Amino acid sequence: MKKSMIALSLSAVFLTACNHTETKVVEVVKEIEVIKEVPVSPTPVTTVKNVILMIGDGMGPQQVGLLEDYARRAPNSTYKAKGNQTALSKLASHGHLGLALNQPYGQQHGKLVVDSACAATQLATGIAAGSEMVGLDEHGFVVETILEKAKKAGKATGLVSDTRITHATPAAFASHQPHRSLEDKIAVELVSKGMVDVMLSGGARVFLPSNIKSNPTAHAALTALGAPSSVIKKSKRSDDRNVLLEAKEQHGYALAFDKTQLHSSDATKLLGLFANSGMADAIAYKACQKENNCTEPSLKEMTVKALDILAKDEDGFFLMVEGGQIDWAGHANDAGWMLNELLKFDEAVDAVYEWVKERNDTLVIVTADHETGSFGFSYSRKGMPEGKPLPGDGMQGEHYKPNFNFGDLSHLDKLYNQSGTFFNMLDAANSNWDFAAATASDWMHAINLYSDYKVTLDQAQKVGEREANDYFDADHKYQNATTVPKFVDFKEFYVYADEDHTGKIARALGADQNVVWGTGTHTAAPVPVYAFGPEGVTKSFSTMQHHIDVANKMMSAMGLNKE
Repeated sequence: MKKSMIALSLSAVFLTACNHTETKVVEVVKEIEVIKEVPVSPTPVTTVKNVILMIGDGMGPQQVGLLEDYARRAPNSTYKAKGNQTALSKLASHGHLGLALNQPYGQQHGKLVVDSACAATQLATGIAAGSEMVGLDEHGFVVETILEKAKKAGKATGLVSDTRITHATPAAFASHQPHRSLEDKIAVELVSKGMVDVMLSGGARVFLPSNIKSNPTAHAALTALGAPSSVIKKSKRSDDRNVLLEAKEQHGYALAFDKTQLHSSDATKLLGLFANSGMADAIAYKACQKENNCTEPSLKEMTVKALDILAKDEDGFFLMVEGGQIDWAGHANDAGWMLNELLKFDEAVDAVYEWVKERNDTLVIVTADHETGSFGFSYSRKGMPEGKPLPGDGMQGEHYKPNFNFGDLSHLDKLYNQSGTFFNMLDAANSNWDFAAATASDWMHAINLYSDYKVTLDQAQKVGEREANDYFDADHKYQNATTVPKFVDFKEFYVYADEDHTGKIARALGADQNVVWGTGTHTAAPVPVYAFGPEGVTKSFSTMQHHIDVANKMMSAMGLNKE
């Protein structure tokens, strides 16, 4: 349209020039100048060079609600200096927000509820997968992932997690195994294929030879590389392969084992393993931050380092960052721990937001693989409010007296203040986890040591109650336990044997917290999808979709779906 107008005006110039009408010529020239100054809408950006996928494992809408309630309304919210705004809400305000279904989506092996391996595989491949598979389709065939496609396209790649680098979520982006439990094989595959330039997480135990304790030569070789004893203390391999040394000597990875080594590394190919198994939980991270003595890098620090390295590649990069312990806290039915994990994840999201906010070449997706625990705040008949007068003219002489206890905002601060996880409470109740020997007094002391909510001896007695396992299976990893914690509700959904005493703690504290839990496993709730980046890329995520769709949209945005 603007080109046509300019052409007409030029024609007018020539005509009037022929008529020697100088005044008209000047007017038309001025018109041309005005038209030139009208901004032309730029072509929408529909492809990007970089994709950053951030997965809050177990972070359903309920968990997001907990985070936002704390940030916006906790009396002592740590977000007050930030205008009570989370990084997630920044993404929602300046980007797009949608929902994603997440169940195993296959025609033959579809199910109602997903596990992390299947969910991550579907997010990584855009193809239906089976339960507990890693990097395979529902029929068991190897499927190329978004990370592998990005690497083949010449881009840099990275995986970051606060769990283990061989855990289900990171593994699904660069490994292909029939079951998520094969972490020793996943470790070899991650290192030997060289598809991932930067790997930062915990999980050193499956990179170490099985004889690490009795092999002084192997131990000394790793110590010489800077590995602390806490990282290389034990192995979960069945062979004597030293996959850490293989990574360095055969595959060109620089190694890092603590926060200082990570920050000082200038390598472009880096394997950082900062814990023998999972990394420090968020409550421990909060404590070491306060004392300024953290030895492990935070999720934020690992994310920033990965961005620094990957951004050096002029062709772009793919990075997956997992806040994996939100899920662990959900399985434990531990609301205090879960809140702190959400804060730790949001801190990493904020770092990404700051890195990307002025760019138009990067797509950021923040989502979850599934919801864990069926968490929720709920109103109850315990501690019902007393009536009190209100000044409003609509009260007509009546007192304000709701029928139920709808929960006080002070709960948000009390949950944040929890000084140890429910697993710390289990350790305190019996350091050997011989819970048949733990007394009611042991349980009461353990819970009250770490929680702002206190239990009585009678409540503690119920936490320690056990019963014969109705689902005993001698060949099962968890159901080979002959006795398990006794639940009076939903016991079929507490599947982790002794670990599920955490669910009993949750029930002891729940009435005072105004918190309810429905399961010790996952639910099928749709999960949020935050999309931030160029409008032409992000707007398609503002809908109800499935993880498979999310994956294919990310690949399309990077131009990886082209044949």
